[in-house]
Amino acid sequence: MSARIKVAVLIVFVLCFFLWPSRKFFAQEKGGAMALRITSPDFSDGEVIPKKFTCDAQDVSPKLEWKGPPANTESFALIMDDPDAPGGTWVHWVLYDVPADARELPEKLPSQEQLASGSRQGRNDFGKIGYGGPCPPPGKPHRYFFKLYALDTKLNLKPGVTKADLERTMKSHIVAQAELVGKYGR
Repeated sequence: MSARIKVAVLIVFVLCFFLWPSRKFFAQEKGGAMALRITSPDFSDGEVIPKKFTCDAQDVSPKLEWKGPPANTESFALIMDDPDAPGGTWVHWVLYDVPADARELPEKLPSQEQLASGSRQGRNDFGKIGYGGPCPPPGKPHRYFFKLYALDTKLNLKPGVTKADLERTMKSHIVAQAELVGKYGR
């Protein structure tokens, strides 16, 4: 076989192996896991968060939906934060012990420590329990990260913990994670 043919075969092999976009599809056909994914019917990833969900209007939490958690998921946790805040990352929402069979959070989740589902909410950087919507100073739009974590245990932390408490406790229990990013500016 000539050197040119060997090089061509090698290039085709490398392209097929490393760049084939649907390798995950084949894994799913054979019983592989689907990747955890979080979405919202209220805004798309990278798009503007509607005013309704901000401090400039009703300041209610948006509906969030997810699919593809690993089979060993025992609970979910969610952190929403703004890395573009002037003083450093600003925490807008801390939620944990969301039941493993949950696949959504409804719009306008109550701002209470423990929810009917058993989910618990922590303290945000506004000093309040539950969701605190985008409220950036005038200027360039900020990015808001909704980070969903699938965990291999229920954390059983008391209500009202901080983002740092949650991250420290769940660190060794994360089996999958996904994020949704929204933007908002004034």
